[in-house]
Amino acid sequence: MSITFDPKKQSFILETRETSYQMMVDEKGYLLHLHYGAKVDGLSDHLLTFKDHGFSVNPYSAGEDRTYTLDALPQEFPFQGSGDFRSPAFMVKDATGTIGCDLHYAGYTIETGKYALPGLPAVYALYSDENVQSLTIELKEERLGLSVKLLYGVLPEKDIITRSAIVEHCGDAPVSVEKFQTAVLDFQYGTYDLLVFHGQHGYERQLQRTKVGHTRQAVGSTRGYSSHQYNPFVILAEQSTSEGAGRCWSMQFVYSGSFLAEAEKDQFSQTRLQMGLTEEGLSYELLPGERLVAPEVILSFSGSGFGKLSRNHHRVIRENVCRGVWKDRPRPVLINSWEAFLFDFDGDRLLNFAEEARDLGIDMMVLDDGWFGSRDDDNQALGDWFVNEEKLGGTLGELSAAIHNLPMKFGLWVEPEMVSENSRLYEAHPDWALSIPGKKPTRGRNQLVLDYSRKEVVDSIFDAICKVLDSAEVDYLKWDANRSISDIHSESTLPGKLLYDYMLGLYDFLERLTQRYPNMLIEGCSGGGGRFDAGMLYYTPQIWCSDNTDAVDRLYIQYGTSFGYPTSAVGAHVSVCPNQQNGKITPFETRATVAMAGTFGYELDPSELTEEEKAAVREQIARFKQYATLIQQGDYYRLSSPFTDKVTAWAIHARDRSESLVSVVYFPIRGIAGNAPTRYLRVGGLDPDALYVVGDTGLTLSGSMLGEVGFPLPVPQFDYQSLQYYLKRV
Repeated sequence: MSITFDPKKQSFILETRETSYQMMVDEKGYLLHLHYGAKVDGLSDHLLTFKDHGFSVNPYSAGEDRTYTLDALPQEFPFQGSGDFRSPAFMVKDATGTIGCDLHYAGYTIETGKYALPGLPAVYALYSDENVQSLTIELKEERLGLSVKLLYGVLPEKDIITRSAIVEHCGDAPVSVEKFQTAVLDFQYGTYDLLVFHGQHGYERQLQRTKVGHTRQAVGSTRGYSSHQYNPFVILAEQSTSEGAGRCWSMQFVYSGSFLAEAEKDQFSQTRLQMGLTEEGLSYELLPGERLVAPEVILSFSGSGFGKLSRNHHRVIRENVCRGVWKDRPRPVLINSWEAFLFDFDGDRLLNFAEEARDLGIDMMVLDDGWFGSRDDDNQALGDWFVNEEKLGGTLGELSAAIHNLPMKFGLWVEPEMVSENSRLYEAHPDWALSIPGKKPTRGRNQLVLDYSRKEVVDSIFDAICKVLDSAEVDYLKWDANRSISDIHSESTLPGKLLYDYMLGLYDFLERLTQRYPNMLIEGCSGGGGRFDAGMLYYTPQIWCSDNTDAVDRLYIQYGTSFGYPTSAVGAHVSVCPNQQNGKITPFETRATVAMAGTFGYELDPSELTEEEKAAVREQIARFKQYATLIQQGDYYRLSSPFTDKVTAWAIHARDRSESLVSVVYFPIRGIAGNAPTRYLRVGGLDPDALYVVGDTGLTLSGSMLGEVGFPLPVPQFDYQSLQYYLKRV
């Protein structure tokens, strides 16, 4: 069994293939955290120590025992009001405005299978997942009439434990939840680093590693979305941890809205890591009989470094978060109209564009922004979801049919969460846009955000989008959202509930969309990577990784992304040079190599390619399709870092280690290019006892030789040259 309860010690042990998670109810009725890490025999309650700590208060139930304080004990769900002055996971305010509660253990249940969350995305179990169980631990607050249920899901074979929580109001007077973190890990000793993934629009998920000192470190988003600036995925690691060795723990939020992750080293050198909803903007009122569900956090532990930790997350995201027919299916190679035309197109130009792309072997043409309402620039018509037939020279159905007759698949861009002030929708329903009465609204990209906390708004936009989709054969939908939420006011939703309820509305829309169009591939996007998170991947099995398509910048962006997300989720395309985002010039082949660490496609105009470039595109597509299943379903290994190494290299191994695709991109060597040193590459993770043919090098080497010694790379002939090696087990 993966979950066991010892009634004598009142302890819970959750076990996966290589890890154990331990907690216990103490004699005062408080739930204490004991251990999360490698499997151990027995219960680690011997680590609990008690002494009289000055200025650490004692709960009333401790009587005159000054040695008992929650300020110094590891807790499973710390709450404000307990005397623990570290950052709490839970704060609740009563009808008088007083903050404080006292949660005590009330019982538990163990069930077969994985729990689900009403209205929220969550990890689910497959039929092939063995011994999956869920644990519910109930804590009660008698004064306020609250029940807090802590949810744990255990996927033993994937070394994954999930956390969620539900607070239910069973009392008489209203209360409001002021802070609600999903998961907490308390470490009684140790020195750790915190790894976070920061950035900005066009340069997302840049790795930063800092020591956790005697301070509270916090990262998160208050933008209404998970954001370009900080990703809802963090790692706590021992300071010696590397890619292939050392202990590390991770938290990944299955949520697309504002979030908070904190790491704190306290006065006694204990470390707390936690993740959940952000405090800013949260004051969620609960009336008697109502409840609030904390979005899920995915936990994992690796005793073998960051690589294994990443692969744990890759597998659970790919197999137990992503859904639908496209989760395991190789994705079509697409071309997007945006970089070719922006808003300047008509039906004939689009059809010619598609024909030229089809001649290159591209599978699908995606019509980006500008096909609806009076949308000839980005200052108008968002929200007017009806086809501009005059611009297209016909109906969307006719254009789609013509493209399918090539034959080719057809895709469409939408931005359903936004509205332009210059639009029919805003003219009819100005109250549907989030804005503060008496205050001029803030604008982003000259647009406002629709109030998705209101069901009538979601229903109306859903109906309009479906009317368009029903009018044509649409194989793919790109869902975009191009600004953050700043005006927190709704005509019908309390400000403290707005951002959370907005996400419920978004998820409701997406759930209905996936149910209505089960064969349609949906790609998430928010100005590229502004909402790149596990919550969106529950509905959209791939996300546009970044609006920055420059191959060199993408090495850094995709490197950081790879720590928490699989290649199958990474929208990556070959684009024009000079690059439209930063003006950089990189080799055509290198752009393709980097894009093959994702879903692969093109952002360019085929009519502007030379014959040599067209031949290269045909070869690139054929190569990608040859390796598509391996790229999408294989195990990803970071072989070097763009931040520290002279080459950036990665490998994708088949699960059975029968084959591998190794990709390399050279960084320039200044000053000694005419007499450059030989560079060597080690490829870990292969079967050490098997022999592998290494591409066309003429080498046949054992997996152990490749991992421990490596092989020489040729001297690069130009800056940012790339190479790919296909390794096949003999």
